[in-house]
Amino acid sequence: MTSSGTNPEGRRGPQGPPSGSAPWAASWELLLPAASAPARARGRTLQAALREAVRTGRLAPGTRLPSSRELAADLGVSRGLVTEAYEQLAAEGYVRSGRGSGTWVGDAVRSARPRARDLAPRLPGARADFLPGTPDLSLFPRAAWAAAQRGVLAELPHHALGYPDPRGLPRLRTALAELLARRRGVVADPERIVVVSGVAQAAALLGFVLHARGVRTVGVEDPGSPQHNALYASAGIGAVPLPLDAEGLAMGPLREAGVRVVVTTPSHQFPSGIAYSARRRAELLGWVRSLGGLVVEDDYDGDFRYDRAPVGALQGLDPERVAYTGSVSKSLAPGLRLGWLRVPQAPAEEVVERKRTMDLGHPTLDQAVFARFVERGDYDRQLRRCQRAYRERRDALVAALEEHLPGTEVSGIAAGLHVIATLPDAYGPLDRFMRRVTAAGVSVRPLADHGRVPDDRVRLVLGYAHLSPGRIREGVRLMARVAP
Repeated sequence: MTSSGTNPEGRRGPQGPPSGSAPWAASWELLLPAASAPARARGRTLQAALREAVRTGRLAPGTRLPSSRELAADLGVSRGLVTEAYEQLAAEGYVRSGRGSGTWVGDAVRSARPRARDLAPRLPGARADFLPGTPDLSLFPRAAWAAAQRGVLAELPHHALGYPDPRGLPRLRTALAELLARRRGVVADPERIVVVSGVAQAAALLGFVLHARGVRTVGVEDPGSPQHNALYASAGIGAVPLPLDAEGLAMGPLREAGVRVVVTTPSHQFPSGIAYSARRRAELLGWVRSLGGLVVEDDYDGDFRYDRAPVGALQGLDPERVAYTGSVSKSLAPGLRLGWLRVPQAPAEEVVERKRTMDLGHPTLDQAVFARFVERGDYDRQLRRCQRAYRERRDALVAALEEHLPGTEVSGIAAGLHVIATLPDAYGPLDRFMRRVTAAGVSVRPLADHGRVPDDRVRLVLGYAHLSPGRIREGVRLMARVAP
């Protein structure tokens, strides 16, 4: 006698999977040929199919298998046949199971399944790492962010999960307009703010729009951020390096360069750390107005000021000639891929259309969480927390340089997340110093990596935000051992 619903061959009748069957049902099609094997060979064939699936990686280690009842229903075979297959494979080590805990693919078999590589940039495994541009990711406010996520998921209407306005959620654009006006002096109409995946996407959007308008070159600061060159190059626009003086971009070379668009970091020039003087700001705006051009302002760390009053954004002086960009990469985490672009009226529609065709808008949930984070004051609290931590680390770096590398000239310390350290002449030339400091297990970046420098003295761009005061002091001690 056979069990109810099965035929003498141990196979179920012609009914399909029961209502509410397991969501993985369709994924077990790899076993269907075994279920169609002749009756006497069906059990052996099912076992062989499961073994092969594990060996080849089609069933990866750690995969939870359906219960014997569910898999039998999906395949249309008897439950006893599946139970016998599971028991045999467990005895051989292909799967593991326990009473009440389910059946899982074991990890003893070396699978041929390819593994995805992780190409995310990683800090080098050095004893001390002073590479600039990295915040302390351990300061990310996990509890407050999680609370904001819970609040958003509880209140967000269903329709908000559809395709968003390519400019960004109105709620976030409103919150950003208020935040940027209050903290950075930006003239920030919410209708002209575009939420982007960081400053990189803002530059790419502007680059594509400028290229479509016939722009083929933009001016960039030298020394400056190499990323600007690469981002505009991806849009088919070449970068023209422009020298700096003590007040900012040197106006003579700028006027002679033949460009109508220039990319700047006027509140805290990267990497030199200077703030453009009021006179140079006025001269720069006079130049761009005379040409009908555009200034792109990258306010990459505008919220971190220690020894001087915050310098307001250049955009506040002429919102229709300055495109303003910023992000949360330094204040929260670069992995959030969340930033903003306040665009002048002239290219606004083209930028929004390019954003729409590029990705149909930024992820809605991320925008809503950040909007709530800003509205409830959590973002201001995070900025104050980071400012306290980074000031302490900057002070530790300056003190360690004074103690262990006396005679070092330090500049750019009033703001930002890095300093420029010019070591005594005895530590040169630069190439010899770099070889020796690398051998000592210290990662540093010379100023020469960012553009032109006046001579071969050892000038370093030392990032400190991601390092504890103790690690900073140890790293400077290691550098000091590189004897002249």
